[in-house]
Amino acid sequence: METMKRVWRTSLLGRGLERLCLWMSRQWRESRLIGWFARSEDRGEAISQSSIFYRLWSWIQALLCRVYDLLHLEKLFSGSIFTQCFFWCALAAAMMPILPTMVVLALVMVGFCSLLLGILRRKHRLEYASVNRFVILYAAIYLVATLTSVTPRESLFPGILSVAFILFAVVLGSAVTKRQQLDAVIFLLVLAGAAVSCYGICQYFFRWGYQSAAWVDSDMFSSISFRVSGTLQNPNMLGQYLVLMIPLGGAKLLSSKNWGERVFYFGSCAVMCVCMILTFSRGAWLGLLFAAAIFFVLLDPRLILLAPFALVALYFVLPETVVSRFTSIGNLKDNSTSYRVFIWLGSLAMLKDGYWLCGVGPGEAAFNKVYPAYSYNTIVAPHSHNLFLQIVCDAGICALAVFLLALFWYFRSLCTSLGKEKDFASRILQIAFIAGMAGFLVQAMTDYSFYNYRVMLIFWVYLAVGVLAAKRSGMPEGRCLE
Repeated sequence: METMKRVWRTSLLGRGLERLCLWMSRQWRESRLIGWFARSEDRGEAISQSSIFYRLWSWIQALLCRVYDLLHLEKLFSGSIFTQCFFWCALAAAMMPILPTMVVLALVMVGFCSLLLGILRRKHRLEYASVNRFVILYAAIYLVATLTSVTPRESLFPGILSVAFILFAVVLGSAVTKRQQLDAVIFLLVLAGAAVSCYGICQYFFRWGYQSAAWVDSDMFSSISFRVSGTLQNPNMLGQYLVLMIPLGGAKLLSSKNWGERVFYFGSCAVMCVCMILTFSRGAWLGLLFAAAIFFVLLDPRLILLAPFALVALYFVLPETVVSRFTSIGNLKDNSTSYRVFIWLGSLAMLKDGYWLCGVGPGEAAFNKVYPAYSYNTIVAPHSHNLFLQIVCDAGICALAVFLLALFWYFRSLCTSLGKEKDFASRILQIAFIAGMAGFLVQAMTDYSFYNYRVMLIFWVYLAVGVLAAKRSGMPEGRCLE
């Protein structure tokens, strides 16, 4: 290996490509646009605290704390498990891909109540994060869209459920205040991903679970008889979940300090990657490749030189079924591809007819009350098979604008921290959260990621934990439960 490295570094091709990568990296760092994007937000919290909304919240908080003291509720809640806000939030984050949606909602609501109790006891406060204002605004827009839906009664449950899961990002961001707590949440996320993947692999070998004929074109892919859906009831939803989790497992593997951790994270990454293959989700594969490219480029720009060799190696290593499935991306002869294109056209036609401003309302019932009048080839669909398009369908163009602003501040906070980070463990986690979210958004172009409400919650948890990872090295030490 050392001989190969020496030969590569002394060759004209190796030196030329390495200089090219370093030149591109230097141009990237010196770019004014990149410098503006990664500029520190020193005054963000100060501006927030001078706003009327902060003052209103401070007044309400003081009033509630006064009532809490007058009723002597401290005697009732002192020492109670319900005062352990981190415990409930971490439990919800760990179990969200495993438990049924309503059980997860119950854990989320306990987390809400526990944080509120901590605020009343003056043990917690709503922690500032630049992305939170857009998360709260996005939830408010979704709530308004629920009330103004074309089917208000049918939209009420999916709308309220969506709002609760969106706002859980703010709750989790306030519950995690110590570095050990952040590391524990990330460990639980990877552990849950490994557990779900092990179940998915067992599904494939023992043929457990439901299989839909709509999941694969049997004429083009007769060799694919089973697609793994894990605990998320759909192969594409499982794939989107794994796109987020695999970079986290890889980051923890590279930053592990002992062999026990290395073995655990290597095994977790291995089972998640195998399960990802067995989903046969082309969008998820594409998203994971995009995430991997970003991960390695941010880790070391020179690693991009290995990309062509890695792709060639994958072509020879992966089974022919996987290769043919991946290379069929964009082939309109595939029923699932043409099906999506027609749905996109129908959804755009619906939005052009006046629904782009406020949407039709959250939920499958609202979408299907309006969409059939615009569908191409009489194609029936529960959603538009595109996250960004569906957000406009649900709550209008304002919801999409706020959603994109939340993503902008998410990536900006991570990139700002990455540019200044000296701690390797924190730096590689920040890279993983950038890569995982980018890969997720690539797959979101081909599917409505929030159709499964637990995947929606996973997304908002990932966003909250990613923002926390941006300030990991500055977090205080301390026990998880105190």
